[in-house]
Parts: sequence; C-alpha cells; structure tokens
Amino acid sequence: MTEPSRVALITGGAKGIGRGIALALAARGWSIAFCYRTSAESAAETGHAIQSAGAAALPIRSDVSRSSDCEQLVTATMREFGRIDALVNCAGPYRRVPLLEETVTGWQEMFDNNLHPVFYLSKLVAPHMIEQHWGRIVSFSMANADQMVAQPQITAHYIAKSGILILSRTLAKLLAPYNITVNVVSPGFVNSGSAPAEELQKMLKNIPAGHIGTVDDAVKAVSFLLSEDARYVNGANLHLSGGWGI
Repeated sequence: MTEPSRVALITGGAKGIGRGIALALAARGWSIAFCYRTSAESAAETGHAIQSAGAAALPIRSDVSRSSDCEQLVTATMREFGRIDALVNCAGPYRRVPLLEETVTGWQEMFDNNLHPVFYLSKLVAPHMIEQHWGRIVSFSMANADQMVAQPQITAHYIAKSGILILSRTLAKLLAPYNITVNVVSPGFVNSGSAPAEELQKMLKNIPAGHIGTVDDAVKAVSFLLSEDARYVNGANLHLSGGWGI
C-alpha cells in the first residue's frame, strides 16, 4: 500500500544500510534525498534504483562532519521537496586503534563523523517537523554502547556512539509534543559491506543467535520506527544484534 507522500533525508545513503533503507522507502512511495561523500558512482546507481522504483531521488555530495554542509544538505532537500518527514543518520565511519596510539586528529574524526552530524542535522530539520506536526529521526549507535564498558581499541568511536543515545533521548523528550519521534537502532555485527567478511566470521561464536545480521534486518527495524505503527515509540534504543552486547 502506498503511503501519503513523505520525504526522507538519509545520510550515507549511497551504500550499505542507508541504501537499503532508501530503496525500501522508495518502494513505499517516499521521495528520497540522500548524501554521500566520496561514493559518486554508488550514489548514481542508488539514485537510478530509487527512480526505477517510481520515486524521486536527490543525491547530494556532502560532508556531514561540517555544519555548513549540513545546512546546505537540508536547504537543498527543502528546495527540491518542500518538506522533510524523516531524518535517518546512517553515516558513521569506524576506526580501530589502541587508545594510547590514537592521534588527536583520529580522535576528533570519530566525533566529527559520528556524533556531531546527528546534532547538526536534527537541529536543522526539527523546525520543519515541528511546523508540519509530524516527524521521525532515527540514528545508529552500537549494541553495547548503553553499557559504557571499556573499549581500548575503539574508544573514540564507542564514546561517540554512546553520545548518540543521550542526544537522541534528549531530542525525543523535547520533540514528543509535536508528534515527532526520535529513536536509535544499535547494531551488533551486520554484514553491510563495511567490515571484512573474515572479521565478521571471527565474531560468529560470540553471537547468541548464531548468525550475522543482514542489511534487510536493519532496514526492517528502521522501517518500523518510521511508520505509524511506532508512533508511541520514542527515545527507544532498539538492539539489532542477535543477542550480542546485551
């Protein structure tokens, strides 16, 4: 069933989970604006796939670690579609390095690329969602970020993902009166194409479900949170891990 005309803005939408979400929403009649930083060829392919599904696509090259790029991204989406109903924050690079070997630049990059864009973009889209009295914001953390355990190899990344939980819960409380929900999906090991296959296989023994998650698992979780079925789900942290990290 085709839903009323909606518009989604997806960061990191050219590949992986972001692409999967874009295509799923396009199949339901949503118009899709999505950004990419370097994957121009993948962005063109994704844009074509969205259009082939009968939906409008707006690929935008953007570095969401920069607040000015975020402003341009939202402005371009509003200019093209006139509204933003959902913001899906999928962009978020991963860096593995021992903490005492981490550089200042590497440390800052994890926050600039994972946590700060969620703040920049949420603040920018919130006024539009408030005006239309409807909105959805979904961001990605990681499955054990709520436990605040030691992470010697991915310290900055882990802290940034923990920060997304606090930021999202705060936004959820602030925006709930306007029929806007803000939720988080926290994946464990999902085969989205960003991690080497051998690394995923090594972790298989630690996953209670006994298998690696798929892009489709993530897409279905986000699709639920964007739907009217989840209208009373706000400030939630949805674990997508097959039992890992809980």
